[in-house]
Amino acid sequence: MDFKRQRLTKGMVKLILEYATTFFLALTALALADPPDPQQIVDAAIEAHGGERFQALRIEFDFRDKHYTAERRGGLFSYARDFTTPEGQISDILSNDGFTRKLDGQPVELNAEWQSRYGNSINSVIYFALLPHHLNDPAVQKRYLGEVTIKGEPYHKIEITFRPEGGGQDYEDEFIYWFHQEKHTLDYLAYRFHTDGGGTRFRAAYRRHQVGGLLLADYYNYVGPKNDTPLADFDRLYQQGDLEIISDIDLENLQVQSLPTETR
Repeated sequence: MDFKRQRLTKGMVKLILEYATTFFLALTALALADPPDPQQIVDAAIEAHGGERFQALRIEFDFRDKHYTAERRGGLFSYARDFTTPEGQISDILSNDGFTRKLDGQPVELNAEWQSRYGNSINSVIYFALLPHHLNDPAVQKRYLGEVTIKGEPYHKIEITFRPEGGGQDYEDEFIYWFHQEKHTLDYLAYRFHTDGGGTRFRAAYRRHQVGGLLLADYYNYVGPKNDTPLADFDRLYQQGDLEIISDIDLENLQVQSLPTETR
């Protein structure tokens, strides 16, 4: 049999070159494209979880046999924790003016170390409960780490660190947050802490609370194979089933009330 070779005409060569050039330029543009802005991602997440409602509110909930109350009006805040001990009823209050403790209504004298410990304990509970609201505090530094897929869902992965100025006593703590690319919800977070010997943890939201215009969550709290598991590895370890649940972070009896904005 005779086969005739098909010759490429000048027009065909030109067309192939045009397609190749377009493809190369598209790849180059993709490689040079700026990564998503972490500030915009955090802003969208805050809006999805309640937006401006975080600015002036009163929230109450029970957490591990203690009752918490938080009031926020712009830059003013007052956090309270009430619980019962064999000695009597304890009321802890942390506000812009500092920390105070009362036993059955009477002030308790504490040194600076214990004031700091109790104050940090209250602040930590409220901080996590109101996430992602605090991620726009002035001391926060944001860095985009990339896109990942967790359980078939697309996420933005963002690192959060803090400046020493205004970052509080725990400014050396580090966080990574995973925000859903379409729903803008905060579904996972990991953090490194330095108190009580230090370590790292991973949390996965498993139940949502839609209360008073806020979207809050309960979490499963995980520990990695090592106490100092790198934060960036937690999404992979979670999907591989290599994490251990050590506790539930549940907000019970939630109540949310909007407050008028006040300044002093």
